[in-house]
Amino acid sequence: MINEPIALSKALASFDALWSPRIVTRVNNYDVRIAKVEGEHIWHAHDETDEFFLVLDGELHISLREPAGERTVVLPQGAVFSVPRGTEHKPYAPSGTAILMFEPTGTPTVGDRHDEIPAHVDATTGHTLDS
Repeated sequence: MINEPIALSKALASFDALWSPRIVTRVNNYDVRIAKVEGEHIWHAHDETDEFFLVLDGELHISLREPAGERTVVLPQGAVFSVPRGTEHKPYAPSGTAILMFEPTGTPTVGDRHDEIPAHVDATTGHTLDS
């Protein structure tokens, strides 16, 4: 990782792929990832870790399957939300959205349990940010 300040706007401008996060830095054993998203991701769950979302631009919807039933949280620009470990969830962005996530290094974007992975979703543990 580069030990210099990173402008998130410049980092986001360096790639176009949707649902394909880039690792901008690491904090202890966590990746700080950014992604451009639009449309639907897939239902998935991370069995061993929570997942933190910060909406940098646009709006993100996250559907959750919880013991009390299904619900959707709507995150406008500047909002944060953490999905508890083991909770099935499906992110959706009605239009172009930029997000920042904290996840343990090596966490797959499609979780430990997931629906079939469509072609528009990149099943990865994050890509290195091109400098």
